[in-house]
Amino acid sequence: MNKNWLTTSLAMALAAGVFASSPAHAALKEGDSVPDFKLQASLAGKEFSYALKDALRKGPVVVYFYPSAYTGGCNIQAHTFAVNVGKFAAAGASIIGVSLDSIKRLNDFSADPDYCAGKIAVASDADGKVAKAFDLSVNEIPAGRKDTRGAEIDHARVDRTTFIVTSEGKVAATVGGLPPAANVEKALEVIQSLQAGKKS
Repeated sequence: MNKNWLTTSLAMALAAGVFASSPAHAALKEGDSVPDFKLQASLAGKEFSYALKDALRKGPVVVYFYPSAYTGGCNIQAHTFAVNVGKFAAAGASIIGVSLDSIKRLNDFSADPDYCAGKIAVASDADGKVAKAFDLSVNEIPAGRKDTRGAEIDHARVDRTTFIVTSEGKVAATVGGLPPAANVEKALEVIQSLQAGKKS
């Protein structure tokens, strides 16, 4: 098989969102009700109590689960969300990242100018209860794995999965199986579609 053809075809499929319909694992899907949750979160290095219910009163919420702060793909995803946060806000949506990182790690990550850059809030689901409530599998990370700073990753992980939640608390779309930047782009596309639907 021609390698260039395969690469081109894969890129076209990703651009078209072919692989964005659902993650490979079980997860809440379009139309499902989303469980409310409260978690300790961090924005620009400052801790606060995050409640999904409160955020939904202001509009749709992008809830994105990611494996771990300070890992290659998650760094890219956080940076891409931070760069595009204004576009999400313009469409009336807010963003919350969720991982099994400790709040201490997230204080650093949320303030890091290369990643969340003080623009994206990230929440600590240290015991994985919220991830499980969204029907995501929690998997242990092999001992000795290190992050991009050289620190050992001492928590479990979930697969990269993004839920676009309507202000009514329903899943508008579940985005999985995409590279980090494409995951963000697909989430933005869905949010902008929701906004366009309200205007029409």
